[in-house]
Amino acid sequence: MALKAKVLYDFHSENPGEISIAENEVVTLFSEEELEGWLEGENSRGEAGLFPASYVEIIRDHITSNNNGFSLTQTKVQTSYTSSQPHRGFGADSSSFHTSQGSDDDWDDEWDDSSPVANVPQGLSSSPPLHPVATSLPGRGSSQQQQAKSSATVGRNLNRFSTFVKSGGEAFLLGEASAFVKDGDRICVVMGKHGPEWQEDPYPFTCTIDDPTKQTKFKGMKSYMSYGLTPTHTNVQVNRRYKHFDWLYGRLVERFPVISVPHLPEKQATGRFEEDFLSKRRKGLIWWMNHMTSHPVLAHCDVFQHFLTCGADEKAWKQGKRKAERDELVGANFFLTISPPSVPLDLQEVESKIEGFKTFTKKMDENIIVVNTSINEFGRKQISGFKKEYQKVGQSFKLLAQAFELDQQVFSVGLNKAISYTGESYEVIGEYFADQPRQDLDLISDLLDIYKGHLANFPDIIHVQKGALTKVKDCPKKEGELHDRCNIISFATLAEIQHFHRTRVRDFRSQMQYHLRQQISFFQKITAKLEDALQIYDDDQ
Repeated sequence: MALKAKVLYDFHSENPGEISIAENEVVTLFSEEELEGWLEGENSRGEAGLFPASYVEIIRDHITSNNNGFSLTQTKVQTSYTSSQPHRGFGADSSSFHTSQGSDDDWDDEWDDSSPVANVPQGLSSSPPLHPVATSLPGRGSSQQQQAKSSATVGRNLNRFSTFVKSGGEAFLLGEASAFVKDGDRICVVMGKHGPEWQEDPYPFTCTIDDPTKQTKFKGMKSYMSYGLTPTHTNVQVNRRYKHFDWLYGRLVERFPVISVPHLPEKQATGRFEEDFLSKRRKGLIWWMNHMTSHPVLAHCDVFQHFLTCGADEKAWKQGKRKAERDELVGANFFLTISPPSVPLDLQEVESKIEGFKTFTKKMDENIIVVNTSINEFGRKQISGFKKEYQKVGQSFKLLAQAFELDQQVFSVGLNKAISYTGESYEVIGEYFADQPRQDLDLISDLLDIYKGHLANFPDIIHVQKGALTKVKDCPKKEGELHDRCNIISFATLAEIQHFHRTRVRDFRSQMQYHLRQQISFFQKITAKLEDALQIYDDDQ
């Protein structure tokens, strides 16, 4: 006889191999054996696949005896549920939500926090805490049975590796976020001409990054590169290493789940002190800093300001570092800091805008790859192919001039010099071509790099917002309760999308204008060189 189970809670499949099941549905089990918290079976629609073992109770038929003889009774055995979640092994990212890109080497002494663990408040450690998210469903008991039934309609996502869960979006939507938010931590979203946007920064500033300098420690046994940063709102230079940027990046990603924190330029294990690598990294850091200081929210968050303004005072630096790593306003609590407009959003319209942006980012990402490939290939041709061809033509002209010099006629001397100069001009033009990509094409490539990072961020940001919308749709009985929180997530997401578009238009307009000016200057320089060569022929007449 086939083994049956009754479904306790709704489950919506998210990955290949899973099936959706609904509360009170009876499913057929292929086996009682669990696979990392999952069972395999068939739902009432004939779909076969995996579903969480904790979401069903197995129905067993037992033969029992009593004083009057034998009777057939049916009992239900509920599978146990613990905080250990089923592992989605179908391509899910099993990394923790805290993100950091690593560091070049060990921390400096000024970054080592040697405070005894005993002094750390309960629930905190030297590593940044993740906001607690409930990982168990309500128990099925006399007093909690109705609560369990009600919670079941919310359809809690069992995939603890889901971005919606990791970001704290689900916990916030379900009302589990709890933290004290100071006025200074409030993040305002306002209704602009084109929709929700972050409140304009009343105190904008920029920050310059100097060429890196090589520093040593441990009596010269260890070397590292240090960058001088000078923000315009303090005009005081502070020195930071790449790993300091990396530490900051990790804090920002953890703090702001629906804000696109720009990616840092890539690390490099070898050749870290080579001039080309250092130049490219500095340009990447300049773009990164530009996007940080121009973001109304990121620019004025405590951890970024501490990074920019804390100088050589080791004690102050450690205090700021500990404060950042113990920040409570991360994960679900981040959404408590959002102050949205009082006007409610039309969630259908929001969904349409999000889908449109998703299509846009996909197309932009595809074409960034095309542009990057094209300009890199064109740059290589200029550096090697064009230079080589112009030099070949130049050398051929010079050889022709040498041949003409074998004629001792006086009236041909001027022509011979002119042809020889033409050959030299072509060789110089070849050098112009080889140098030009550094003046314009490389800068476009640097811009595309920073935007590739943003485009890589948005799928997770969109997933958080879509997860919230899905919860509201799946829980019509709780729609009013969830709608306001979903509004907050939607306002923040749309504000970030608006900021992305404004920044994109600014950056690409400015960079393309600069590129065309450089191209005009480049060809004017070539024209001037050719005109000089032409003038020699005129002078010879």
